[in-house]
Amino acid sequence: MRIGLLTEGGYPYVSGDARHWCDRLVRGLDRHEFDVYALSRGRHQEAECRVPLPPQVRRVRTAPLWTAEDDGVAYGRRARRRFAECYGELAAAVTAGDGAGAGARADAASDAAPASGDLADRFGSALYGLAELARENGGLVGALRSDAAVRALERACHAPRAPRTAHEARVPDLLAVAAHLERALRPLSLDWYGDDGLGAADLCHATTGGPAALCGLLARHFSDVPLLVTEYGVQLRSHYLTLGPDAAAPAVRALLAAFHGRLAAEVYRRAAILTPGNAHARRWQERCGADRARIRTVYPGMEADRFTEAGESPDRADPDTLVWVGRVEPAKDLVSLLHAFAEVRKEHPEARLRIVGAPSGAEGAAYLGHCRALAAQLFPDEAEGAHAVGDNPVSFEEIGAPEAPTLPDAYAVGAVVVLSSVVEGFPISLVEAMLCGRATVSTDAGAVVEVIGGTGLVVPPRNPRALAEACVALLRDPERRARLGAAARARALELFTVEQNIAAFHGIYLEIVSRCPVRRVVLDESGEPLPFATPAESHVPGRWTRPTPRVIPGWATNTPVRATPLATAEGAR
Repeated sequence: MRIGLLTEGGYPYVSGDARHWCDRLVRGLDRHEFDVYALSRGRHQEAECRVPLPPQVRRVRTAPLWTAEDDGVAYGRRARRRFAECYGELAAAVTAGDGAGAGARADAASDAAPASGDLADRFGSALYGLAELARENGGLVGALRSDAAVRALERACHAPRAPRTAHEARVPDLLAVAAHLERALRPLSLDWYGDDGLGAADLCHATTGGPAALCGLLARHFSDVPLLVTEYGVQLRSHYLTLGPDAAAPAVRALLAAFHGRLAAEVYRRAAILTPGNAHARRWQERCGADRARIRTVYPGMEADRFTEAGESPDRADPDTLVWVGRVEPAKDLVSLLHAFAEVRKEHPEARLRIVGAPSGAEGAAYLGHCRALAAQLFPDEAEGAHAVGDNPVSFEEIGAPEAPTLPDAYAVGAVVVLSSVVEGFPISLVEAMLCGRATVSTDAGAVVEVIGGTGLVVPPRNPRALAEACVALLRDPERRARLGAAARARALELFTVEQNIAAFHGIYLEIVSRCPVRRVVLDESGEPLPFATPAESHVPGRWTRPTPRVIPGWATNTPVRATPLATAEGAR
């Protein structure tokens, strides 16, 4: 089958969160064809190289999310009136009910749920109306940046039933919201949804929510292509965390949270199947209106082979060493880890801590500097002198350094691997430690408890004393470490491998196509529908037929398009 793979800020670029599992998925499903539709997040990403693509990737189409030139489309009077109606209806659906306050608290997922089915229908109708307008007129960027959009937002905020936070929106707030909506709705102006694009796919697979899933919604609307949405990190939750109290005014936060809540609800409502990467993401989807019957949890797949040597060599571990591996950033809470290690040293003076990882951006670099200073302050005796670094019980390293040439080597040296995060999605580093057969101590954040499943110790986040007690307990009991490490490796090999991930998605692809086949009408030379134009063997892997005739979706049969020479059953032989 032909898959339209929708990505945002990842595959096929060398940077991005989803590039690894997307590449493994595409390479593992080599009997299908993939068309990749990638939304980039910045100029630097587009300037980067792309990962080597396998032959089953037929083509790659890209579009920037970070910028959009004015399309220069001049709307006539009728089109302007239609835009005002659709955009006004969208704004009214965003500001109606309790949805406008949905994001005021980042920890309240239930607030994102739509107030009623009527509001969801209004939002969806307005969204698809704008998409149809963009398709008919060649773009929507100029209209979304116009004064008419701001005036429509203002009317919606001052409507009688609008919440108090919306009534408090000032002109700068309205301009900020309008600018954000223009960026969020840029996929509506793309030319990806015709017969030469996503309309020719058998299935759209969005690798994340948000803009990538919006593209899948439009392919479903225009060409009735079924949509599969995978979320290993919930986009809606990310927006809530980004729009913190210091990021924007209360009215802006409330309106943008309401918009993203409505969009997520529409995606969850229209997708044929949702595949969250863990129970934490699944709960978010359910609280936002997703039907449980259409949710399948699919864990990310890890390459287990690269960790085999470390997993089968427990004797390589230093019995007094704790290891932390990951991206250095505030959410990882290395400050609590350092304070916990100070308590560990009181009970176990021979203990050492190795922090392995590179900083994430400028904020991560500043945080790393702060952690280095704190380590020197907590352990002044070991850190004295310019040449006494080796005596310090805390070391900061990066993968590729002589002490940790590879990622498996970084895990292999530790008797216990520690995860201290306060915010976590799916803990990749924890799975890697499990594949290496190492005992772990983790904080209860994100999907940690679900992943570890009783094969490691879990403590509350931001609790250095509890973290220290768990580490000391394992350092003092090598037999318990060995039992937990072996159980963790067995669990990881059962649940979190690439093979498991690929098999799950292969089955889901077949399930969706069998239940939601794309109904296309193929016309003969006289313009009449051609029966049996797509023989059953055309869905069998391999080249059983000549090039597929030009087809048109069912909704467009009122304007027939003649087919190219047909691949009949007799010609297929």
